[in-house]
Amino acid sequence: MTSLSPIRLTLPLTPEAARALKVGDVVLLDGDAVATVGMPTQKRMVAGVEAGGELPLSLRNGTFFHMGVSYEDDGGRPGAVHYVNPTTSSRFNHLMPTLIRGLRLTATGGKGGLSQDSVDAMREVGCVYFSFVGGASALLSEGVEAVTDCAWRDLIMQFRLNRLRLSGFGPVIVAIDANGNSIYERLMSSARERLPEIMRSLRPSQNNETD
Repeated sequence: MTSLSPIRLTLPLTPEAARALKVGDVVLLDGDAVATVGMPTQKRMVAGVEAGGELPLSLRNGTFFHMGVSYEDDGGRPGAVHYVNPTTSSRFNHLMPTLIRGLRLTATGGKGGLSQDSVDAMREVGCVYFSFVGGASALLSEGVEAVTDCAWRDLIMQFRLNRLRLSGFGPVIVAIDANGNSIYERLMSSARERLPEIMRSLRPSQNNETD
């Protein structure tokens, strides 16, 4: 049974805490997460993981969001946060299984879900996927207290690895749980079941006469 009232959690999660969450749970998040929207960034991350090295911002057993961040930056440490803006996770389907397994991620998130290969990896390591509401940048931004660190400054701000300190971030939805259950798969299954009926409704009535 899923929780209808928000569950308050502190990141990073343990694999056990991740596995206790169920599809449909509504969550508010505190603690630390690392975020980026950059495809080049995630390709660097995969290269680092495959080489057996450490990333410049530690993510082992941590939380990784597909989300851009805008903040004050004078070339030193990051400053005040302007806003955060989630992006579509499925853009990174070909990279995420390696990151989930290699970093033993316990939580990830963004918009639109991930592929079955990623779901399989999440089930193996104990990782959940949090779905962020599209168009809710202002609300999500209120839950980011600060950008506490960043790496790969040769990239534009949104593409850097940015470490965030969260307080009441959300609400977000557990859209894929660590047991392999997925809201997106349920929606697809429902759509497949309804497809014959929909197709029948689109066909002209056989009783109609044509000229």
